[in-house]
Amino acid sequence: MRASDLAARYGIDEHSAQSLAAYGFDTGTFDELRGRLTGNSGSGSDRTTANWVRGSIAAAQPDELVALAPLGSAERGRLADAGREAIARGQVGVLLLAGGMATRFGGGVKALAEVLPGLRFADAKMADLRRLASELGCTVPLWLMTSFQSDGALRDWASAGTHSAQAPVDFAPQGVSMRLTPDGDLFRDRSGTVSLHAPGHGDAPWAMRRSGLLGQFAEAGGRHLFVTNVDNVAATLDPAVIGAHVVEAKPLTCEFVPGSASGGSPWRVDGRLQIVEAFRLPPGIDPLATCAVNTNSLVADVDVFEADWPLTWLEVHKQVEGAQVVQFERLIGELSAFVDTTMLLVERDGPDGRFQPVKDPAELEARRPEIARILAARGIETSL
Repeated sequence: MRASDLAARYGIDEHSAQSLAAYGFDTGTFDELRGRLTGNSGSGSDRTTANWVRGSIAAAQPDELVALAPLGSAERGRLADAGREAIARGQVGVLLLAGGMATRFGGGVKALAEVLPGLRFADAKMADLRRLASELGCTVPLWLMTSFQSDGALRDWASAGTHSAQAPVDFAPQGVSMRLTPDGDLFRDRSGTVSLHAPGHGDAPWAMRRSGLLGQFAEAGGRHLFVTNVDNVAATLDPAVIGAHVVEAKPLTCEFVPGSASGGSPWRVDGRLQIVEAFRLPPGIDPLATCAVNTNSLVADVDVFEADWPLTWLEVHKQVEGAQVVQFERLIGELSAFVDTTMLLVERDGPDGRFQPVKDPAELEARRPEIARILAARGIETSL
């Protein structure tokens, strides 16, 4: 829909309407979700039931996860060989989740913050791909899922010399939506402008399809997408992880680390092994009862992204300018609810560590020494 039509339909300013139009705002979905709130079906904590997973729910057991073979083992070598072959043949691309709102980094684009002195998050990801592509004599495409908040800055980053023949960069912007009040009205900030938000990393398959990049990749012989967060630079493109995905022969592989946390974890829902976020568990189920934590790094076959799976639009309550607002988001881990998934257990720390997420500057400061050790072990130059 054109920006002028959106402005008239919702009574919003032209600038906001232009952003909605540019990033693929879907009026039908928005109006349907808004109807959940305008139906006067409760508010606040009473409405959390809308997010609950339904059915028989049981925590996954440790033996249901597949441990990545340790460094130096013969099996690790075989997996790495299988992964190198797939990468060298151009069958693997990397999708970096670099959208969102970056609110916990002061509103700046997190991908362009320094994870280590002189090394930005996005630079670390690029350095890893260039190193591996050079070693294998191939190209590894890097796609960035940006948001309306991060797209311009990351395009500037790419145009400033980041592109290379070994790791060409392209963009798959995620969607955009408008925040609502708990009663379903459009939420407006102190200036009277509607408040826009990015609707979660569950947009990734849609964004890759809408951009045309997924179709181009498939036509060129691409088979697998390695997807990872920009703020977890320890999740490098490890050929052994790709090899494990190829060998296990399931359409989706999701990485986990040992432990428990109030985030995403492996559960069986009506018998299917899948990722479930803690806030989606009904009362009476201990979110810490599982044996592993989702890292939000995964390998997906192209056809997983080609399908339009009905990912749940989750009702998220937040505080903005001191007011309670509602926004609807989708999560990429829910793909595991629709396709057979390998739950791959990887190391968190040490030379083989793959999970050092950074949500805010304080966490970055605490994790920097371990991040530096991990990247140095993989041949990525650091200043620490």
